Amino acid sequence: MSEFEFGFETNAIRNQLERTQYLEHSVPLYLTSSFVFEDAEDMRASFAEEKERNIYSRFSNPNTSELVQKICQMEGAEDGFAFATGMAAVYSTFAALLNSGDHIVSAGSVFGSTHTLFTKYFPKWNITTSYFDVNKPETIESFIQPNTKILYAESPTNPAVDIIDLEVLSTLAKKHNLILIIDNCFATPYLQKPIHFGADLVIHSATKLIDGQGRVLGGITVGKADLIREIYLFSRNTGPALSPFNAWVLSKSLETLAVRVEKHCENALKVADFLEINPNVLSVKYPLLKSHPQYEVAKKQMKLGGNVVAFEVKGGIEAGRSFLNNIKLCSLSANLGDTRTIVTHPASTTHSKLTVEERLAVSITDGLVRVSVGLETVQDIINDLDQALTK
Repeated sequence: MSEFEFGFETNAIRNQLERTQYLEHSVPLYLTSSFVFEDAEDMRASFAEEKERNIYSRFSNPNTSELVQKICQMEGAEDGFAFATGMAAVYSTFAALLNSGDHIVSAGSVFGSTHTLFTKYFPKWNITTSYFDVNKPETIESFIQPNTKILYAESPTNPAVDIIDLEVLSTLAKKHNLILIIDNCFATPYLQKPIHFGADLVIHSATKLIDGQGRVLGGITVGKADLIREIYLFSRNTGPALSPFNAWVLSKSLETLAVRVEKHCENALKVADFLEINPNVLSVKYPLLKSHPQYEVAKKQMKLGGNVVAFEVKGGIEAGRSFLNNIKLCSLSANLGDTRTIVTHPASTTHSKLTVEERLAVSITDGLVRVSVGLETVQDIINDLDQALTK
């Protein structure tokens, strides 16, 4: 029976390094900075890349290689590279593939640090970015210029949980010979496979649902082998590699990804249903609510709706702050994808430095609250949200 005949969960659990002479059942930690060579010829051939082997853990390590192999199999990718953080993955992927004078077309709704890269740092190297409205896909092509090299998006978006049709992006990327990069962090490869819809590269902040317990940082980029080769060479020399320990933790986390994400999604849908009928809530966004503007697109490209729910509380910024202050069970944190439910009010925290107009352009209203629904008893989550909204 070939590995491709096994199911997602079986591969996530059984796809691991070969056992050592000690016949361990769980893969060991390879906490070593470097690896030794048998003789001068072995060393020469290794550095000449005539041999595929570990040289230095900044380049590769058995634990990081296992993690990459698992994510590649889950996403249907040819190759990948693992990074110390999700933002290291984002930065290194773009930096490896872009040259001075290149242009990016990106969804306007992107993670705040990614936005900072595009607007503060990349312009120093004459790399520019144009943003499109995720709710106006018909306008995307108008932003493409002769020097555009990358088309980039997150779906679902952070924090407003908008959905972008990946097939639309793929069609445009192929038409204009662009590299299509999708941040799949909110969905994970269990819920959505962007490469199936035409993406060239997929990025994850493994810190989120892939770890799932708020323990370690990590990032990964997977996709076409020729593009990953450029990313590998850049990263090998600039040093953003994932540590073997974090790689080991993340690889073990993948063994429970499916069962965790299933429960996250079950809880999130119940929370979204509750919020839709709460009198203190103006609107709710969750990909698999029929009221979501891109519900049909979400059904087409996602297995389930994910663990993030966005809703607008009545009363604007002050009501959002009051809601946070009244929370008792859920956590106040900027993280997401944890076993513990987390609530965030972007307008007064993560996106407070943006003008009202800038926030509205990416669907962040004054009263928007993002809930990363955890694995607690769902009625306990709902009760906490209810009492905080009522007060």
